[in-house]
Amino acid sequence: MTEKISQVERVVQSDKVWASLITSMNYLPGLLTLHHSILASNTIYPFIALHTDSLPEEGCAAIAARGIPLQRVPRLSPSNTRDYSSEPRFEDTWTKLTVFSLTAYSRVILLDCDMLVRKNMDELMMVPLNPPATSTTITTGTKVFAAGHACTCNPLKKPHYPTSWVPANCPFTSHHADPDAARTNGKDLTQQPLGLLNSGLLVVVPSTGHYDAIVDCVENAPADWVFPDQDLLANLFRGRWVGLPYVYNALKTLRWNGVHDNIWRDEEVKNIHYILSPKPWADHEDDTSGHDESHQWWWAADGDRRAREEADGTADGY
Repeated sequence: MTEKISQVERVVQSDKVWASLITSMNYLPGLLTLHHSILASNTIYPFIALHTDSLPEEGCAAIAARGIPLQRVPRLSPSNTRDYSSEPRFEDTWTKLTVFSLTAYSRVILLDCDMLVRKNMDELMMVPLNPPATSTTITTGTKVFAAGHACTCNPLKKPHYPTSWVPANCPFTSHHADPDAARTNGKDLTQQPLGLLNSGLLVVVPSTGHYDAIVDCVENAPADWVFPDQDLLANLFRGRWVGLPYVYNALKTLRWNGVHDNIWRDEEVKNIHYILSPKPWADHEDDTSGHDESHQWWWAADGDRRAREEADGTADGY
């Protein structure tokens, strides 16, 4: 069921924040290390943890112990039952869309817990976007939010992915002729075959009008949408969002040999997204033969976080 939010209060003084949604203990290591990496980037903006009632008190306590402000959001999902057996991780992704309801903030940048910030990204707080929608502008704004593009190559050949997910339809493929442009330019959405996004990073101007439209769309979402929140945003706001360069949501698979490794530059990546499984915290650091090489970056950041927590007395096993 969905819950429309009538009033939201800020949990920090700033009206511009980084945020991440956590609904279970499974992603707690990711959120804590993400927060650590954001602080290490010397950002001037605070980070808040959005959580649902499904997060145990133990998780809330661990987050609060590290000085991370918590903000409750309701679970968002269609009323009718959906089959997430192919991708159980997508069951809670509808709830990410509650970021559009946080109208006490002028801007919220939502990051998935399985991300690691490697460089300062404060400039995203200034990306030109439309002001909050009114009843007369809800269908007219052309810059409702900003996000990175989805890679539609399907390198793992997952059978339940859409048949249109092939390299020829991938926005990153068109960057191969000019790799340097990939780190500075997002693609023109009107020229993309699919116009799809990856919602791992969303730059949002919260708006009651947009959120109400999203809630209505969730209730009427087609059952065949494979990627719940991403498909909704791509359809509801088709051609009306700002595409960001890959460096802000650098899907780890882009780095793989034969995918988009010719545009990837380790030194240029500002934020890596550890999509798919296993997540770095579930991978085995002592097994150097089977893990993704980029997981070493996460392990290094996590190790630094834990060392600092040992030193300041906040270490609790997480």
